[in-house]
Amino acid sequence: MFFDRARVYVKAGDGGRGCVAFRREKFVPKGGPSGGDGGRGGDVTLLADPDLNTLLAFRYKRIYRADRGAHGEGARRAGRSGQDLTIRVPVGTSVLDEGTDTLLADLTQPGESVIVARGGRGGRGNAHFATPTRRTPTNAEPGEAGEERRLLLELRLLADVGLVGLPNAGKSSLLARISAARPKIAEYPFTTVEPVLGVVPLPDAPGVVVADIPGLIEGAHRGAGLGHEFLRHIERTRVLVHVVDLSGPDPLAAVSTVERELELHAPELRAKPTLVAANKLDLPEARDRWQAFAASLRERGRTVLPLSAATGEGVPALLTALVSLLRAASPRADGTAAEESVSGEEKSAPHPEPSSEPAGSNRRRRRGGRG
Repeated sequence: MFFDRARVYVKAGDGGRGCVAFRREKFVPKGGPSGGDGGRGGDVTLLADPDLNTLLAFRYKRIYRADRGAHGEGARRAGRSGQDLTIRVPVGTSVLDEGTDTLLADLTQPGESVIVARGGRGGRGNAHFATPTRRTPTNAEPGEAGEERRLLLELRLLADVGLVGLPNAGKSSLLARISAARPKIAEYPFTTVEPVLGVVPLPDAPGVVVADIPGLIEGAHRGAGLGHEFLRHIERTRVLVHVVDLSGPDPLAAVSTVERELELHAPELRAKPTLVAANKLDLPEARDRWQAFAASLRERGRTVLPLSAATGEGVPALLTALVSLLRAASPRADGTAAEESVSGEEKSAPHPEPSSEPAGSNRRRRRGGRG
């Protein structure tokens, strides 16, 4: 099952309480306050894992809590810090704060991470509050509460090319023809109900990732058909291939319908380099319409190529045109170009600022000998 959206609750660990204690030791009169500091709470971190490809795990577990810090103890012993919690998500996950609807991070590279909830600071023990005029303080600080958030996770696939078009236009057949992917293919509409990825091998490059998106129909922006549910997956693509059924009742109207739905979803999709693939050229009615269809689109400045996904006719020319467009297009959302491998360089995770005093700095060394 392809699960590309999830809501989770994350809670960082609370800081430990500071301790109120006094030194009681033989031959040490008036030992003074010795309460240690509380430990810092653990952070909650999201990590992009290239081995994951769905958010299905968050369907069964939606609450994540990091460990709290331990309380301080006497003899200036600081409490241990809480263990950080790392949550693994697929590469291409966008992280939004559900309360404010703000984008916190866009994890587009393997190993990239972000701290979504920081642990609370540990409270100071009473040893910090001793002064020349107040030598026996009896107060200590409570630990700070850790951050908590409700997050919306949205997975947007990382692909170089996105296949769009009406249902039954032949997108799945084209993906099966040019790659090793085996999407479901049938003669009824909406055969593809979730995005499918395929890698197209190239002679001089590692390969091109192609995404097959479920078909669009008129009114998809209002929820008709499968709606715009999966269009987010082509927002990161660099090139679009608009597959048109040339044997359909009105191929030109089909082109206008899909372009309008793309613009209603995200206007920037219209600015992406687009190839129009006139499919099903193996049918006589489609071959008869090819000349008029191509002339009409070329007058609008469109690049249109004929092909038959069933027989493979025109597919090599389509791949050649795709490679040329990819080399001229802007880099993909994860920063990789067509000639580079799919995975990019890892980014180091942000780290919380270190405490001003190390945990062992407030330990006092025991006096040697009996004096």
